[in-house]
Amino acid sequence: MPLIILSGLPTSGKSTRAKQLYDYLAKRIAAETTKDTESTKTNTPTATSTPKYRLHFISDDALSISRAVYDLSVLPAHTRSANASEKDARAAIYGCVKRVLSPRDLVILDGLNYIKGWRYQLACEAKNFRTSSAVLQIGCSVDQARANNEARLKSETSDGTEPYSVANWDNLVFRYEEPNPMTRWDSPLFALTWDDDETQTRAVFDKLWDAVAGEGRKEVRPNQVTVQRGNDGGGDYLYVLDRDTQDVVKRILDAQKEPAGGNGEVRIPRGGNTSAGDDLIIDLPGKTVGLAQLQRLRRAFMGLNRGGIGLESAGSQFTGARIRESFVGYLNDSFEKEG
Repeated sequence: MPLIILSGLPTSGKSTRAKQLYDYLAKRIAAETTKDTESTKTNTPTATSTPKYRLHFISDDALSISRAVYDLSVLPAHTRSANASEKDARAAIYGCVKRVLSPRDLVILDGLNYIKGWRYQLACEAKNFRTSSAVLQIGCSVDQARANNEARLKSETSDGTEPYSVANWDNLVFRYEEPNPMTRWDSPLFALTWDDDETQTRAVFDKLWDAVAGEGRKEVRPNQVTVQRGNDGGGDYLYVLDRDTQDVVKRILDAQKEPAGGNGEVRIPRGGNTSAGDDLIIDLPGKTVGLAQLQRLRRAFMGLNRGGIGLESAGSQFTGARIRESFVGYLNDSFEKEG
């Protein structure tokens, strides 16, 4: 089951919608479990009711994370990009998500989630667990969200929700990076507005369920950025890693020197005994990729794999063909993200 990430302006009603979603999913899971149990009892009269899925709710409040950790107004300008308290908070949330993610667990992550790089990291983590992710954006005008926060500041006990300081709230709105359905990590993207009624809310929740838990949901394959270390007859572990990534870089540079620039694609032989038509394809961005950029990406990829720490896929071996496949996938992901 997937990770559902809520996103929106501060005090835009995310927590209210998250609790509504939790109640909806709890009822939906109970109904699915009852249906499966009744079907099983036809053949096994003694079958017991076991929940089909497990539901989890993670939020700043649940982890006792104060709104103040996001406040950059109290920090000197030259240290704001290294806000340790905010990074520690994200690390705590990330660790909590990792502990419960699995194909059988449905996780609702209520929080700001305002940085696109953070949502990308969460989506990649879900993919590593062979489960999907989705984003639920709560639409709210800046004026309405500001009024909500001001009301909380005037009466902090009105709904038990901690308000943001004015400077903190303004800064978070300025830094908010709206989800983009054209990117993989923000897709599928669902939206609810501040004043959507119960009927519209139920309709959006139904679509969300169908996308992440319905019969037609897509199969999720894990990221292939890292590979499992194994034995290779062609040389030493680090030698193979260096040799094959260098060869891929060289082929990209050579292809871009051609008059047509490779027509936007570079074919990379897998190596070994694979057939000629089984080449790997690198989709180049619309601009020329220089040596410096390629070497930077190659060093990053080698850093991920230098220690042999990777996906524990059954039967996977660290061969020349395997490293080429992983490096090509890593480059394609990087080009798409940076493009």
